[in-house]
Amino acid sequence: MDLHLRPAEAGILNEHAIESFALRDNPLGDPSARPLVVYTPPGYDEDSDRRYPSIYVIQGYTGQVSMWWNHTPFVPSYPKMVDDLFASGDVPACLVVFVDAWTAYGGSQYVDSVGTGRYHTYLCEDVVPFVDAHYRTIDDPAHRAIQGKSSGGFGAMITPMLRPDIFGALASHAGDTLYELCYGTGFGDAVRLLRSWGGSPERWWEDFCARPAFTHPADMTLLGLYGVAACFSPDSDGKPVLPFDTRSGRIIEEVWAQWLAWDPVRMVQKYADALRGLRGIWIDAGKSDEYYLDLGAEAFVGELKGIGIDDVNFELFDGKHGNISYRYPLSLAFLAHRIAP
Repeated sequence: MDLHLRPAEAGILNEHAIESFALRDNPLGDPSARPLVVYTPPGYDEDSDRRYPSIYVIQGYTGQVSMWWNHTPFVPSYPKMVDDLFASGDVPACLVVFVDAWTAYGGSQYVDSVGTGRYHTYLCEDVVPFVDAHYRTIDDPAHRAIQGKSSGGFGAMITPMLRPDIFGALASHAGDTLYELCYGTGFGDAVRLLRSWGGSPERWWEDFCARPAFTHPADMTLLGLYGVAACFSPDSDGKPVLPFDTRSGRIIEEVWAQWLAWDPVRMVQKYADALRGLRGIWIDAGKSDEYYLDLGAEAFVGELKGIGIDDVNFELFDGKHGNISYRYPLSLAFLAHRIAP
């Protein structure tokens, strides 16, 4: 259902609510109807025969699609950056698709899980076909790309590996990778924080849901780990299982192995053929990233070189994990050139 059209100055932001078959009856009871915003570039309505490449934009953990319009002092919103980029005429025109994958835990990691729902299927089998059916896209992986930051950067890395028949290029800004550093270094802190709830993540979650969010200093750390556990290592009933003993911090090897199976560094060899077929790969991170994702980026690019992929736009820049939105238009322009017809 079309909601309304929002002018973006040069292009148009088209707002929809789509009904997802993949998300019906998901285990968290999250809505199956999701917002979707599709940016059409300047000139889209003037030539009804022209078809366009498309770039899908996915968010980091706790991101919702409406948050793209949040304003930070002196920093334009990303949709404004997108519009300015295509209005300049310096890059090939593309559709830009802003995807919502929120869950009750704050995110989905864009994977299918009995703990959260089928968000990989939702993206690939609900969102992409909807856009192709309603807009003049070039329905070919060579002309479809995906971009994200943090957990969205992780999603941008793994989705073309899993579905090279859909996505043919990727851009990851500080994407989750090299999990022994990205996640593992925080396990000890999580154990100490859980002492306030007797070492029980379930008791923390009940408390979190019963009071204003983020009113305890433990909340952000525990939410990230608990929510990711729901994506990577739920039990058969969908309950999140953490990969460490919540009293000692000792690694539970069989659970940790489930997390490592989703580490993009460790996925490269398995999905080498899919990665070799991509038309463009952009990887970057801040040199002082708090989650060591600069090191994860180095490791991922090293694995790509190991399978013969040298054509990677790789950069480490001065910065941390946050306040890097100025990087997004850079990779968007890169993708636009790589997937242009």
